[in-house]
Amino acid sequence: MLAKRIVPCLDVDKGRVVKGKKFQNIKDVADPVELAKRYNEAGADELVFYDITASNEERDIFLDVVESVAREIAIPFTVGGGIRTVEDIHKVLRSGADKVSINSAAVNNPSLITKAALKFGSQCIVLSIDAKEVASNKWNVFTNGGRKDTGLDAIEWAKRGEELGAGELVINAMDSDGEKNGYNLSLTKIIAETVNIPVVASGGAGIKEHFSTVLKEGADAALAASVFHYNEIKITDLKKYLYEEDIIVRRNN
Repeated sequence: MLAKRIVPCLDVDKGRVVKGKKFQNIKDVADPVELAKRYNEAGADELVFYDITASNEERDIFLDVVESVAREIAIPFTVGGGIRTVEDIHKVLRSGADKVSINSAAVNNPSLITKAALKFGSQCIVLSIDAKEVASNKWNVFTNGGRKDTGLDAIEWAKRGEELGAGELVINAMDSDGEKNGYNLSLTKIIAETVNIPVVASGGAGIKEHFSTVLKEGADAALAASVFHYNEIKITDLKKYLYEEDIIVRRNN
């Protein structure tokens, strides 16, 4: 059985790590390079970097920041935000990313997933889905940093993303984002049971038990931001707790 992964997330705006709630009330947190170094040393399994305003502002991702972060870490590194073409993906991978996360561009042009997977390998291509509950047990896909309801059903889109060639899914439950009340277990479980590729749960981590629950409910990895940024949960402590809960995790000691 593969080890479950703990993945800190850097939401970056204008070169700084920021954090909000439900994609609103964005506040400055830290320098991305310093934070990345800290997580690399703390035993994080991977690191995710999202340029959160690139798509909505219709600009390219800040590759200089990506390069600076990549130089400082030895763990797998996923980068997303403002990626619209195969050439954009190539640039990000060349800047030091191991995987590229696409969201809005994949919805607008689904063939991008297939073209990118054929060129770089499915293992490099992550489909990120911002999902919001619009009716009881019905989630729609949102794009442009959570601003635009596409009308797409999130579970159907996850299934299609796998068929198109994505090697991994990040499921970000917008209703839970930054709330620290726990991951959206219903959404994560349904998608994990629907697809055969790894599913990363995102949005809502507040305490160690939230990680344990979502990993036991089918997620292959748990992504979180503010609980790590503000030292509310230390990654070494979290992994020790998960190990004691009989969840297989990679540990440094």
